[in-house]
Amino acid sequence: MIKSKKRILYIQYTNPAGYPPLEHSSRILANDGWEVLFLGTGAAGAGALKFPTHPQITVYQIPFCRPGWRQKLHYVRFCLWVLIWVLRWQPQWVYASDLLICPVAYVLTFLPNVKVIYHEHDSPTTTPDSAFLNYCLQARVKLAHRARFSILPNQQRADLFDKEVNNIQNSICVWNCPAQEEIVSQRLPYQEKNNIWVLYHGSVVPARLPLTVINALSTLPKIVKLRVIGYETLGHKGYINKLREVARELGITDRLEIIDPMPRKELLKWCEKSDIGLAFMPITSQDINLISMTGASNKPFDYLACGLPLVVSDLPDWQQMYVEPGYGLACNPEDANSIADVLRWYLEHPTEMKAMGERGRQRILNEWNYEMQFHSVLKELSRVN
Repeated sequence: MIKSKKRILYIQYTNPAGYPPLEHSSRILANDGWEVLFLGTGAAGAGALKFPTHPQITVYQIPFCRPGWRQKLHYVRFCLWVLIWVLRWQPQWVYASDLLICPVAYVLTFLPNVKVIYHEHDSPTTTPDSAFLNYCLQARVKLAHRARFSILPNQQRADLFDKEVNNIQNSICVWNCPAQEEIVSQRLPYQEKNNIWVLYHGSVVPARLPLTVINALSTLPKIVKLRVIGYETLGHKGYINKLREVARELGITDRLEIIDPMPRKELLKWCEKSDIGLAFMPITSQDINLISMTGASNKPFDYLACGLPLVVSDLPDWQQMYVEPGYGLACNPEDANSIADVLRWYLEHPTEMKAMGERGRQRILNEWNYEMQFHSVLKELSRVN
């Protein structure tokens, strides 16, 4: 067997399929002749998420382990597993992409002929409450200086990252856009005239899918329905049942459809079957990941790739990016009447609704796709490799 000239190892102490940018970047590299290997774990609530098969991409995962003393042993086992694979497989590049992987990724920067990329999907937001998390944060700073470059999904986060690690040279902003192959052909005239489906996909938490959405739904005509595809997080167990409970109290259970998480390829098929995409962020927050989400949130990009107009939060950056160019409308996610007014406008203006979705789809096709976003990274890999 002839050894591949280009090998890259992705490492994450989580399920890599939970992060669309990892799927997109790995397929871009695989199609460019790279041999790609993923080492990851399972993840609570997201076990059904899997990458589509590709002859150049291999994914290995060890089972998820819940917090506790066993997880500490699990983590040590994972790090040793990664180290053995690096020594055995000898990749030219290692692509590390979460905070918990920083300690072992930092160690790997000292191995000869191994170059490391750090991709931070979510910025650390709280003071570490354990010695281990503090250790990971210290390793993050060291890794930022040893890595060839770091990738952040939003420019504000990239600027904050540079400030936190005292490094102003090696950060690249790459938005979480869909792949070109995921963009639908021009949307056909609406077929199911009896229903208007509002779609939300992702982690089902109060900050991004507040109960006010259910309250708004109850004030609209019966043809307006809500489709939720996603999973609960460890911090919000039982929230899906709460959505169902409120819908039941309002007598609209038949207008709320909740679907378990699924691989991305299947998810996008459901996007095509829907009509309006819901992408909310809190109006006020101290969390940098919620404050700086334009570009980082894949939801609006996914909806637009399928020709769906958007409903977004009435925030300046979201207004500028999605509302002003004519891809969607904004409202206050904390106000059921505000949400209902926007959805009612779409209901009363079907031609404009379709035009907004198509306008956004063209933007995805021409500019907001991962191939365009990842070009600077691919160029850097080719230059250094």
